[in-house]
Amino acid sequence: MVNDMSNISKTVETKAVFLDRDGVINVKAPEGDYIKSWSEFHFLSGAIEAIRKLNQNHWLVIIITNQRGIARHLMTMDDLQNIHYSMEKELNKHGAHIDGIYVCPHEKGTCHCRKPDIGLFLQAEKDFSINKSRSWMIGDSKTDIEAGRNYGIHTIAVVNSISLADKQFPDLLSAAQFIINR
Repeated sequence: MVNDMSNISKTVETKAVFLDRDGVINVKAPEGDYIKSWSEFHFLSGAIEAIRKLNQNHWLVIIITNQRGIARHLMTMDDLQNIHYSMEKELNKHGAHIDGIYVCPHEKGTCHCRKPDIGLFLQAEKDFSINKSRSWMIGDSKTDIEAGRNYGIHTIAVVNSISLADKQFPDLLSAAQFIINR
């Protein structure tokens, strides 16, 4: 589990938006493949603006991501850290930031941090004072939504139609605007 907390600002009872990465912030790799380098990472339309708006409205923005490509030796932890460093650098150019990044690099069934388990959420909760009743998980897969529900927070599905989600929106920007305007 890796966690980059370079932009931490602890507050009492923090409201947080947990984001899956691939398919929510950036274009997902083809089925069976992984985003292995910065050159393969492409922000989805509106994602940077969505993160900036959440930041401006005092929402903690935390990425919770499974990165099984590491367990499969298709990329290294250094590769992943370079992707996240470059992503944060690009976000910063646009007045946006990520408050924490939590990663499960393990193969399925070998840990308790891999979504839909909640180990990464519990680590974030330990690092920040998360108010679960005011927090959201935004994801593009059933696993993301199950993880949010297992952790006990509201859920939003983007892109795919996932009936388990509390709400559904076509993209991160629409979801962020909904959360901000609640």
